[in-house]
Amino acid sequence: MRRSRRCAADVAHLRSRRRSGSAAKPCRSRAKRSRVGRGLRVAATSPIYCALDVPSVDAAIALGQQAAPSLGGIKLGLEFFCANGLSGVRAVNDAAGLPLFLDLKFHDIPNTVAAAVRSVMPARPAILTVHAQGGVAMLQAARTAAHDAAATLGVPPPRIVAVTVLTSLDSGDLAEMGVVAPPHEQALVLAAPPRGHGWCGLLGGGGCRRACRLAGGVPRDSGIRPLESAAGDQKRVMTPRAALAAGSDVLVIGRPITDAANPAEAARMILASL
Repeated sequence: MRRSRRCAADVAHLRSRRRSGSAAKPCRSRAKRSRVGRGLRVAATSPIYCALDVPSVDAAIALGQQAAPSLGGIKLGLEFFCANGLSGVRAVNDAAGLPLFLDLKFHDIPNTVAAAVRSVMPARPAILTVHAQGGVAMLQAARTAAHDAAATLGVPPPRIVAVTVLTSLDSGDLAEMGVVAPPHEQALVLAAPPRGHGWCGLLGGGGCRRACRLAGGVPRDSGIRPLESAAGDQKRVMTPRAALAAGSDVLVIGRPITDAANPAEAARMILASL
């Protein structure tokens, strides 16, 4: 209840700042926590989490180490996890020495998601994703499992971030699935139940971050592209600076860094542009 009240107060604060034209600030329940995971800094000097969407452990380690000076953390997703399992995740995480965003987007019945969360907690993620569409019971099960497992392991619990609308989906895609609302409105629909239960972390890139912020969450953004970068399969993208101005506190950036001829320089230039 205490956490829910904090986030409700932050919603009112954000709306007040928006009316006055001031820049939005992150949710206070998170803004005061500059250290998570294994005591490493998260987004205190850099909001950039590099998405290491590559199939091999060696490639992920090399990319992570090259870009590390400009990063706030690394992100590993389904492609890497399915190819290398939990042992691969731990190897990359240990080599990078940065907080881990484990982006597996769990979406199943509550008991299954809780078991899945417990199974990945030995990797000590700083951020872990689930689908908001899974419903409140699933979200609660994920958070409870994460906190219980963290207590057993003696580590801080991860932020459980609810994914709203994937950046690969536009209005046409949603319409084919029977959803008449555009992505930003659907993100608000999906973000409302988590807000009512005290959630501060919502993932809704490419035009959905305002909806997530209005719903009481601090947006974490995917689909981030510098102006000169191709969008790829992302249909809703935004530049890093624009995403920060819109209120995001974590920027997930992958191919503009990992596909660059010099990943270290690419990451440095993106950070310098913020």
